[in-house]
Amino acid sequence: MPANTIGQVALKAGVGVETVRFYERKGLIEQPPRKGNGFREYPVDAVRRIRFVVHAKELGFTLREILGLLSLRSQSAESCDSVKEQAEVKIADIEEKIRGLRRMKSTLRKLTQACERREPTAECPLLDVLDEEDYAS
Repeated sequence: MPANTIGQVALKAGVGVETVRFYERKGLIEQPPRKGNGFREYPVDAVRRIRFVVHAKELGFTLREILGLLSLRSQSAESCDSVKEQAEVKIADIEEKIRGLRRMKSTLRKLTQACERREPTAECPLLDVLDEEDYAS
């Protein structure tokens, strides 16, 4: 079986080579030692691990949280409850972000409706609100 070079791992995982290097620096995957030919030979599970990281990121987990999930993955004696707890915390975080996005959308909708008067930009309510020092949505 041919060695998995960094380029092959990146291609199989659907990421760039720099992403693989970044994940190595962050401790998400191990950097294998160089072989006699000067190349690093990555284990087969490196692709699976990178895909795990990518999927976890898509679900909103931070790299620090993903490290925790990966450590739980390797601790087979650990209860699934630990993973569930982290997922529930992430759900609450996402719900708060959604509330914040809805507030932003509502505010922008009101401001864009106020802009329908076709006033000169010097009198634009949207620009005025953004220019306020104490603006808070």
